[in-house]
Amino acid sequence: MSNELKPASDSNEPRTYQIRLKGQLGSEWAEWFGGLTITLDDDGTTLLTGPVLDQAALHGLLKKVRDLGLTLISINPIEPDPAEVTMAGQHQSFTKGNEE
Repeated sequence: MSNELKPASDSNEPRTYQIRLKGQLGSEWAEWFGGLTITLDDDGTTLLTGPVLDQAALHGLLKKVRDLGLTLISINPIEPDPAEVTMAGQHQSFTKGNEE
């Protein structure tokens, strides 16, 4: 069993996260949370979803949650759809080939 951490495949790209909070926030908080999408769920929780630039930005969001006195339920990274990643890679290759 290894204790080594595996870095993200491309650490220069923002990673999409879902942050679930106890209680419900209004949409007016979206800008304060860096433009994340705010979804109110029927179970009385709030889901913040969107790209986060890096770990420092994620910690900044968590500090905001703390400062509001909200209860953090979960933080989940969202893996990109493999089909979208493949298409993006093909698009980049095509674009690079045309720039020369």
